[in-house]
Amino acid sequence: MKIEKYKIDRKCNARMRDYDPSDKAGLKRKEVENELMPKNLARMAELQGALYAENRRGIVVVLQAMDAAGKDGLIKHVFTALNPQGTQVTPFKQPTEEELDHDYLWRVVQALPRRGNIGIFNRSHYEDVLVTRVHNLLAVQQIPQNLVDDHIWERRFEEIRNFEAYLHHNGFRVVKFFLHMSKDEQKKRLLSRIDREDKNWKFTESDVSEREYWGEYQKAYEDLLSNTSTENAPWYVIPANHKWFSRYLVSEIFVRVLEDMDPKYPELPEEEKSHLAHWRSVLEQDD
Repeated sequence: MKIEKYKIDRKCNARMRDYDPSDKAGLKRKEVENELMPKNLARMAELQGALYAENRRGIVVVLQAMDAAGKDGLIKHVFTALNPQGTQVTPFKQPTEEELDHDYLWRVVQALPRRGNIGIFNRSHYEDVLVTRVHNLLAVQQIPQNLVDDHIWERRFEEIRNFEAYLHHNGFRVVKFFLHMSKDEQKKRLLSRIDREDKNWKFTESDVSEREYWGEYQKAYEDLLSNTSTENAPWYVIPANHKWFSRYLVSEIFVRVLEDMDPKYPELPEEEKSHLAHWRSVLEQDD
């Protein structure tokens, strides 16, 4: 499967109209769910075990999307294949007062994974060039107003690129997924949250009110995708109208990231290896 078609090239200007949210890459759901997906989940678990044991590098997964695009379900159906001992999921919701008293990257730094671990961000530092931008929240935040000028978003894009480069240079891979869903598909899913009692808890009034800003969000996403996709921290636009396909595509890309990292289980020093036969003998003689 060619995953490069879903990867944002920094040299290009990303346009949502160039990406089909209903794309399935010619695959059939039955084939994916019965064969391809289980294979990927098993491979993810296998490679994660080596990454955890190696304890030298880590991975930061960023998930961004409009409401109802399937971030929670993707985490449940893809990343729960990983050992929870080496995996942390962090949802980034509306900032608290304490978080607003710090720089916008502060709360993200607190959630970074340890070496050997995988950190999954359900939303992320990109909220500060999305929601903050669309709703002009800088006007009511503590940031000095003389810093809020016509170049603030370009500066933030540069800061984010530098932050992610810093992580890469310290052994942490950053891979970013934007779940691209159509407005009509979002409407169907929001109606489902209203009509189904088991989904009522997921519905909020803001889900509907935010749809009024659909165009503004699409432009903000195009801007950030164009300005923050780099060779070492790329963005992938994931068609999200079909959940089974978006979950498979994320799993396929993630497996390839792990395989490219090629983590290895540590080898025992020769001196310790020489003692293994002795300890085997001790255990076998144990009553």
